[in-house]
Amino acid sequence: MASRTTKRMFIMLGLVVLLIAVLAGVKFLQIRTLIANLPKPQPQVVTAMQAATSEWQPQVKAVGTLVAVRGVDVASEIAGLVRRVEFRSGQDVKAGQVLVQMNADAEIAQQHALQAAVELATTVLARDRQQLAAQAVSQAQVDADLADLHAKQASLAQQAALVAKKTIRAPFAGRTGITTVNPGQYLNAGDKIVTLQTLDPVHIDFNLPQRQLTQLALGQHATLAADAFPGQAFEARVTALSPKVDPATRNVLVEATVANPKRLLLPGMYARIDVDSGARQRYLTLPQTAITYNPYGSTVFVVQPGAKPTVKQVFVTTGPTRGDQVAILSGVTEGQQVVTSGQLKLKNGTEVVIDNRVLPADQAHPTPQEQ
Repeated sequence: MASRTTKRMFIMLGLVVLLIAVLAGVKFLQIRTLIANLPKPQPQVVTAMQAATSEWQPQVKAVGTLVAVRGVDVASEIAGLVRRVEFRSGQDVKAGQVLVQMNADAEIAQQHALQAAVELATTVLARDRQQLAAQAVSQAQVDADLADLHAKQASLAQQAALVAKKTIRAPFAGRTGITTVNPGQYLNAGDKIVTLQTLDPVHIDFNLPQRQLTQLALGQHATLAADAFPGQAFEARVTALSPKVDPATRNVLVEATVANPKRLLLPGMYARIDVDSGARQRYLTLPQTAITYNPYGSTVFVVQPGAKPTVKQVFVTTGPTRGDQVAILSGVTEGQQVVTSGQLKLKNGTEVVIDNRVLPADQAHPTPQEQ
């Protein structure tokens, strides 16, 4: 009886195992069919370019302020009434050109009186010298006459200088600013008449960190760009280095001179300057969009050629940047094709299709444009 029961249990256990195996096989076939029916991954569309070397000029970049080589606010040295204004606002004037003529009638009259006194003292001295020869006067009298003549000549020279101050002249050649002085206006000593600026050439003053001092030297070529004139470059030369480093910022003041024959650059303008430093160097370059920056390193995707191109992610070492470009120091060799956009949808072995109809920016000297 016991053997029959055991046999019956083994038969039931076998049937259960057989049922489980059948169900597992059916499920396996269903999963395999489902996987077979899944859509296959499609090639990803990217842009790519060949890594190539180019020649770079190492540069020191800074921002600065344009300053006139000579600039001054012309003012009256003495008080007086304006008789004539001899210039127009914004006019180019020459050195010594009359700007303002002040009323000097009283001073000129006093000058004439002093001139007459000088002439009289000269006559008296000449007469007493003749009398001294005849021993009619003493030597002391002649000496007194000579001292009196010198004193009157000094008074005349002082008055002539006062009259000259009534004529205000341009101290150097340049362009005048906008003036509010009018004929008939009374000016006090020190009142501003007009600003005068020399516009060709002009200086640009800029600061650089002290660690870059070794990259600077007098006569170095530089290129200047101002927002007021997009896309236009101005040539400059380094002409002065401050002998002192600012202890608060540890920066050194540098001055460059810019030719400005068209008078486009004006003192006070903000400008960017690139100073050439050292000899030209050759770098392997890529657009900055080709680099994926990660905490563990920078990477690029290199296209593996073939009937169905795929990509491989590699680590690179980046160097200096210039505009939209970045120098690649290691990781990529010249001629390799590198993905420049579309990296977010890629991984190692992804099949790609290259479409370069719209390329990312790759300019050494980009010029932003407002749309």
